[in-house]
Amino acid sequence: MLLGCIGDDFTGSSDLGNTLVKQGMRTVQYVGVPSGPAEPGVEAGVVALKSRSIPAAEAVAQSLAALDWLKAQGCTQFLFKYCSTFDSTAEGNIGPVAEALAEALGAESVIFCPAFPAAGRTLYMGHLFVADRLLSDSGMENHPLTPMTDPDLRRVLAAQASGPVGLVKAATVWQGPEAIRAALAAEAAEGRRLVIADAIRDEDLMTWGKALKGMPLLTGGSGIAMGLPGNFALSGAAGHWTGQGGRVAAVSGSCSNATRAQVARHDGPKREVTAEEVLGGLSPREAADWALAQDGLPLVYSSAEPEVVKAAQAQHGRERVAAALEGFFAETARALVAGGVTRLITAGGETSGAVVEALAPEALEIGPEIDPGVPVMRASGELVLALKSGNFGAPDFFAKAARVMERDA
Repeated sequence: MLLGCIGDDFTGSSDLGNTLVKQGMRTVQYVGVPSGPAEPGVEAGVVALKSRSIPAAEAVAQSLAALDWLKAQGCTQFLFKYCSTFDSTAEGNIGPVAEALAEALGAESVIFCPAFPAAGRTLYMGHLFVADRLLSDSGMENHPLTPMTDPDLRRVLAAQASGPVGLVKAATVWQGPEAIRAALAAEAAEGRRLVIADAIRDEDLMTWGKALKGMPLLTGGSGIAMGLPGNFALSGAAGHWTGQGGRVAAVSGSCSNATRAQVARHDGPKREVTAEEVLGGLSPREAADWALAQDGLPLVYSSAEPEVVKAAQAQHGRERVAAALEGFFAETARALVAGGVTRLITAGGETSGAVVEALAPEALEIGPEIDPGVPVMRASGELVLALKSGNFGAPDFFAKAARVMERDA
């Protein structure tokens, strides 16, 4: 294994795996820290954690355990993967995890680059944009767990980190890898170990990849991985994919703008569940039985408008609502698979993480891309998954995912 990756949620980890496979790297995504060694021939290992919204100390401990396992597999470079919208709070977890990994690896400079131009995420002068909107005006300001109200990632990261935060500007990136390395050295000399990395085009990410050759640690979204495979001697065998037929179903706990539009667009059978119903004892088996009785692509969802989410949180508590919905969808997914579903689509990072933990596959094989950042993944011989981050995917994502899951590649 050459490249070791640690993801703070399952959808982001599959997004990263998709990027690496497209660049020709044989990649396997692991569900948590494996108990044994990787199989021979794996060039990039992605350890997927559900650490984005847990206490920072727990996220650090889990991430260091993943690092130890990846080091034992022979990795020479490490990537800490988080969301392309930098989902975090003033307490963490991006800063604390990155600093702990940097200490463990002796990294003098660590870049932070969530840019993913194909999905509309760009960084300019340290400010994160989602399409043509600043992060704080993109809908992410309404996220139920990690509301993002400041687009200046220097300020966001500084609130979480123990040291000052630097910046490598786009104008420097456009001068090439040597200029980037000189800028990083200058930032380190001024005591700025943590550095925001501007990038607005795929070409910028490829330039960053060349500049980062030999650096032990980097952090970012999946886009920053685009230029990394070129720094290694690869086998060129990313694997063959066989599609999966059979029954299909979808569950969605995301309340993002994109997912709500996808739910509205879906013309198959769909059933909404509310936080009040779940807290009142609605059975996951009841929801699964409803879905299994439908033709086509049934969708069970709780993708409510921001004001509805806030009202439920105010009445019942943010953590209680989140835990109840995650548990509900996890058990619904388990019942769907037990009932014969072989293609399962999930929307939302926390929802997807809960579902994968409930289904408990040891590893996930990366398959063809549905939409930028969202691949099909094989969990077993008869089960494939599509794990969609809330803001990703085209308006017809659910139907499109069902079709792509059936295809060979």
